Amino acid sequence: MSDVNPDTNTVKTIVALSPKNMGLSLMLTFLFGSIGMFYSTVMGAIIMLVVEVVVGIVTFGFGLLVTHPVCMIWGALAVKSYNNKLLSGELRA
Repeated sequence: MSDVNPDTNTVKTIVALSPKNMGLSLMLTFLFGSIGMFYSTVMGAIIMLVVEVVVGIVTFGFGLLVTHPVCMIWGALAVKSYNNKLLSGELRA
């Protein structure tokens, strides 16, 4: 939505951001592991994707029993942090 001020001839644009859903983040990371983290944190998802590939290869997949819950916790903390920043006004679009 844009609003033009006729006195200064400037345009004011308003961007509304919505909070992220904690339940959706947990469900996506539970079902898809590090790929599901892309909903809550892109950089965290990339890091954990690399970690899961390496750990999965080295431990023949058994190490994913450890990294999978780490993904869920990291995703939940990222959503909580995002929502707190959004509510405090720290996030800008």
